[in-house]
Amino acid sequence: MTVTRAGRRATGDPRGPVVRTPVPWWLPVPAVLGGLFVVVPVLAMVGRVDWTSFGALVTSPASLSALGLSLGTAAAATGIAFVLGYPLAVLFARSTSRWVGVARALVLLPLVLPPVVGGLALLAAFGRLGVVGAFLDEHGLRIAFTTTAVVIAQTFVAMPFLVSSIEGALRVGGDRHERIAATLGAGPTRTFLTVTTPRVLPGILSGLVLCSARALGEFGATLTFAGSLQGVTRTLPLEIYLQREIDPDTAVALAVVLVVVALVVIGASTLRARTVPA
Repeated sequence: MTVTRAGRRATGDPRGPVVRTPVPWWLPVPAVLGGLFVVVPVLAMVGRVDWTSFGALVTSPASLSALGLSLGTAAAATGIAFVLGYPLAVLFARSTSRWVGVARALVLLPLVLPPVVGGLALLAAFGRLGVVGAFLDEHGLRIAFTTTAVVIAQTFVAMPFLVSSIEGALRVGGDRHERIAATLGAGPTRTFLTVTTPRVLPGILSGLVLCSARALGEFGATLTFAGSLQGVTRTLPLEIYLQREIDPDTAVALAVVLVVVALVVIGASTLRARTVPA
């Protein structure tokens, strides 16, 4: 019998049997319905693909350009979100200031904002007449309707997912180990790098997955703030929307490609997370 880590903890004996948490008998019914609610539409879409011309549809210059742009900008947005969002998550989880709740609400606001509203907010800040954009424009820097605008839009809508995931992991883990490290003479930076980060690594990986998946599928804020210029700002979701109006077969084929890419990202990250010790 294979004994899981959860089973060993539950029994207190490494050689003991696996202890399974009982669930109500009726729980699988809504669980199955919930799974079907997600799976059936995806399978229905896959069933509509014209597989005889699938290769030609997804390898057209416009499709490959949109896919490459999506992957590149999503990767850049995820990296920026991690650099900016991880410190935010740590401060939210560890700070005792009464203003933390206000700051958290503002940072997580894109989670509930319609993406188009997010795009309008970015235009107000970084457009040619925006608060920041006007200053940059005077110095010859233009952000709106460029590839940089795509990355900014994706970061804006996706970073809250990373912050929320990492903050949750930090709160569940507590700060006992950090306090012990401090009493042993470790400075804040060393504690952060050698204690906090390794302990919260599964949460970081989960946050990166959510962030990259959200960035990859971003549509509304990108269209509003960056437009839809082929090879410059037209990501795969925008290409799918465009093709939906002129060539539904291509739109469905590209949608399947986007689903496959998302599954690969999630699957690879899930396998990687399982190798990280809890």
